[in-house]
Amino acid sequence: MMNTFSNSVTTAIQLITSLDPGLWSIAGRSLAVSASACFIGCVMGLFLGAILGVTRFSGRGGVLTLLNTFLALPSVVVGLVVYLVLSRTGPLGFLGWLFSFKAMVLAQVLLVVPVAAALSRQVVEDAELMHGEQWRSLGAGPFLRCGLLAWHERFALLTIVVACFGRAISEVGAVMIVGGNMEGFTRVMTTAIALETSKGDLPLALALGLVLLAIVGCLNALLAVFNAWQARHQQVGQNSLRGWVA
Repeated sequence: MMNTFSNSVTTAIQLITSLDPGLWSIAGRSLAVSASACFIGCVMGLFLGAILGVTRFSGRGGVLTLLNTFLALPSVVVGLVVYLVLSRTGPLGFLGWLFSFKAMVLAQVLLVVPVAAALSRQVVEDAELMHGEQWRSLGAGPFLRCGLLAWHERFALLTIVVACFGRAISEVGAVMIVGGNMEGFTRVMTTAIALETSKGDLPLALALGLVLLAIVGCLNALLAVFNAWQARHQQVGQNSLRGWVA
């Protein structure tokens, strides 16, 4: 058992360092799908979250409950719904998207939007409680306040974007259902890991897992560095202001 583990780790590292074409092709496709879904989903989700954070309307509580429920929506359920919608007999079957790049992006968008909307809504609503009254007194409407609050909380929103990307790139059920896991076309890292593990090709599965962890880890490390730089920049600005006042 130990020999199997050590051999798998050694071979996995060799696959990564030798720039194995099959491995990096899968990794690149996975990045393309998840980055596209994250961009589209975050644009939609952050906008929805900002609107929900600054507006009050009848039924808002029900909308928030539904939104928070979607946070726990299993990815396989999303995949099933997208499959039914895009199937030949489905309402969007004429698009011919099933088992394609576009279908996988659509499935991941549906997973990203609730995360982006729910988290950004809370961030914007908290900021609205702190600054909204002042901006309302200056005549700022809901859309202008959304923009001002989003800019004021841009670093928190950036953290949400990274979390959404992690949600997208680590998802397996939905993209496997709607993408078909076809080699060279719709096979991404998570679906390839599941397939190669079932086939017994543990080194390739482990190599893909290490690449996936490295990508998410690098993004979070960059975010931490950026946040630290911002905090230091704000501290320097506050110290300069105190010195000027003194």
